[in-house]
Amino acid sequence: MSLSLVAYDDSDSETETENTEVPNTSIKQASQPSSSVNCVQYFAPGSLGTKSTYEMQPTGNMDCSGTNTACEDASEHYVQNNNADLTSPYCKRAYSGHTALCMSYKNYEQASSSSTNSGNGVSHKRIHKDSTTAIKGIRPYIPKRLRQENSSMPEKKECDQRENSDCDVKLGISREQTLRKISELIKPYLGSKYKLTEVPKSLIFMSKHSGPVNAIQWCPVREQSHMLLSASMDKTVKVWDAVDTGCCLKTYSCHSCAVRAARWSSCGRRILSGGFDSMLHLTDVETGKQIFSSKNEFRISALKFHPTDSNIFICGGFSPEVKSWDIRTSKVLRVYKAAIQQTLDMLFLPEGKEFLTSTDAVSRDSADRTIIAWDFHSAAKISNQIFHRPYRINKKKRYEGHKVEGFAVGCEFSPDGTLLATGSSDGKVFFYNYHTARIIRTLSAHKEACVSTIFHPVLPSLLATCDWAGEVKIWQ
Repeated sequence: MSLSLVAYDDSDSETETENTEVPNTSIKQASQPSSSVNCVQYFAPGSLGTKSTYEMQPTGNMDCSGTNTACEDASEHYVQNNNADLTSPYCKRAYSGHTALCMSYKNYEQASSSSTNSGNGVSHKRIHKDSTTAIKGIRPYIPKRLRQENSSMPEKKECDQRENSDCDVKLGISREQTLRKISELIKPYLGSKYKLTEVPKSLIFMSKHSGPVNAIQWCPVREQSHMLLSASMDKTVKVWDAVDTGCCLKTYSCHSCAVRAARWSSCGRRILSGGFDSMLHLTDVETGKQIFSSKNEFRISALKFHPTDSNIFICGGFSPEVKSWDIRTSKVLRVYKAAIQQTLDMLFLPEGKEFLTSTDAVSRDSADRTIIAWDFHSAAKISNQIFHRPYRINKKKRYEGHKVEGFAVGCEFSPDGTLLATGSSDGKVFFYNYHTARIIRTLSAHKEACVSTIFHPVLPSLLATCDWAGEVKIWQ
C-alpha cells in the first residue's frame, strides 16, 4: 500500500527558505511496501522550540469513521469483520533527504580520489628491467606503496564479491548499527534538564502499517530514544527511526493474530508483546530471536513491566483476571481476580508495590470496579471505589471534549507535567492544561480514530500519534 505525500504551502520569505530548505533527493518508486514513509520535514540542529518552515494548514472538522457502539471493543470488532490478510512484508529502509545527500557526496569523494590516484598528480617510481636474470639469493626491491597495493587487492576483490552476493546481510548489519546509535539531534539534550513543553503544530514524519495501530512507545533508554515501537492489527511489531529518517528499522512477525500490546524493556534490548493469539513473546531487538514465549489463557490487551525488576511483568486482557509473570521461570507468580469483563490498561506506581487497573465494566454504580488499586505482592485489593480513600477522584479536574466511542483511547502527560494529551475517536488530539483542566488546543491529526499519543522523553515538544487507519505520525 503506497502513501500519498501531504501537501504544504510554504509562505516563508526567501531568506528563511534558503536557511531551512531541504534538498529534494527522493525518487518516486513504482511500488512501495506497506510500511512506507513520507518524510514531510527533517529536524535541523537547534530547531526544536522554534517555528518550523512547514506549517500544517487548517483542515477543519473531520468526520469520524469509527464504530459508534460504546459497549463493544473496537479492536475485536475489526478482527471479526475484516477477513483480509493483514500480514505486512518486511519494511525496506528508504534513504531520502540529507541521508541520500551524504551518500552522493561520499560517492563523489571516492570517485575524485580514485581519479587523482590514477592521474598525473601522483608521481610513480620507475622500475628498471635491464637485467633479465635475477641474482641467486637476492630478492628485488619492491616499493612500500606497491606492496600495500598488492596486499589490498585480494581483500578488495573479496569485499566486492561479498557486497554483490550478500547485500541483504549488509543491510541488516547497518540496521543493527542504527539501533545502537545515538542520534545527533538527541545528544545536545542528554545532559540537560527537560525544557517546557509546547503544543506541537507541524508534521515531521508519517509512516504506515497495513492495519490499525494499537500502541506506540518511545525507547526508555535516553541515548536510544530515537526508536519508536508500534504494535498493529496486521500481526506485526515494528521499530521506527522516528527522529532522524522516519524509516522502519525492524519488523517482527512472531504473532499469528493481531498484536494488541507491546512494551520496551528497561534496557531497550528486548520487546514484550501480546495479542489476540493469547501468546506472550519476549523478543531480542537486534537478532529477532524469542527469549521468552508462553501461551496465556486469555487474549491480551495490556502489558506492563515491573518498574524495579525487569524480569517481572503483568498482563491483562479479555478476562476478569490479571496475571504477573516471571521471565526466568516462564511461570505465573500471582493472579489478581476481579469481577470485571476485561482489563483495558494497567499502571504501576513508582516503587512497584502497587498498581492500578482500569475496565469498561458497566454496572448500577459507575464508581464500582472502574479503577482498582492492587497490592502487587499480596494480590489484595486496596481500593475499588473512585470516591473512597486512599485513591479518590478529584472532582475539580475533569478533562472533557474528546470522544471514545468504543476505542481504547489512551492519554499521557508531558515529561514536565504541564500538559495532558489524549486522542479521540474523531481523529483529533486534545491538549489540556493539567492544572486548570482547560483545552489549550486541538490538533486534527488523523482522519480515523487516534488511539495513542506519546511525548518524547528527551526532545521537547515532540509528539508521536497513531490511528485506526495504520498511520504513525511524528509532530513538532
